[in-house]
Amino acid sequence: MSETISQPYITDSHCHLDFPDFNGEHDELIARAAEAGVRRMVTICTRLRNEPAVRAIAEAHEPVFYAAGTHPMSAADEPMASVEDLLALARHPKMVGIGETGLDYHYTAESADVQKQSLRIHIEAAQKSGLPLIIHARDADEDMARILTEEHRNAPYSCVMHCFSSGPDLARAALDLDFYLSMSGIAAFPKSQELRDIFASAPVDRILVETDAPYLAPPPHRGKRNEPAYTAHTARKGAEVFGMDYAEFAARTEANFERLFSKVAEYQAAA
Repeated sequence: MSETISQPYITDSHCHLDFPDFNGEHDELIARAAEAGVRRMVTICTRLRNEPAVRAIAEAHEPVFYAAGTHPMSAADEPMASVEDLLALARHPKMVGIGETGLDYHYTAESADVQKQSLRIHIEAAQKSGLPLIIHARDADEDMARILTEEHRNAPYSCVMHCFSSGPDLARAALDLDFYLSMSGIAAFPKSQELRDIFASAPVDRILVETDAPYLAPPPHRGKRNEPAYTAHTARKGAEVFGMDYAEFAARTEANFERLFSKVAEYQAAA
């Protein structure tokens, strides 16, 4: 009983287990995650041509689920996804989200129009499938808020702002649509107080935790390869931000994850 209390369950809601950083190491990664209390993870396909490999990881490992989409930074280099393509993939029992998609004007502003087209396709797939949309947003707050709001008026959908590190206006726009904000290792960086303040102003029932592994490792692993086990470090910082006991914060984020990614809970209940 004491072990359960010291290691509350949490979920890494966003990682990239198909990246070469983790080749040949999935069993060990998942074991280390379990030791840290990370009982589930969602691995994200960022290019649809890689979907079979990402799906295979989820099929081979019980704690792993997956999502698929075209990352905005790849939107101009990849074939344009279709709603039909995404809906076909969504029929897989462990495919639990649409994306990541979104807008990134930091590195790829020149492809903004293509990114917007891709984003709207992914939103339609989320609307029609009932699966949550997974959003990547960087240096595109105004367009992002506008498109998400416009499309939500057309037909409702659920959404998580993955690795949220944008400004308060986009956070408010997302929360006004009942979307979720996900805390990554960035929220635990010493210089991220403004970001922590944005999270602190949000309802705790709209918060998820993630790694974005292999990127953005939280302290004390900053600068090293990130992995799902390190979600626990971000979650502990999240508990501080919300002034909560770690076990209570972990339980809240688990409930949030299962509310948003309801297909995961349904899959595990049927297993």
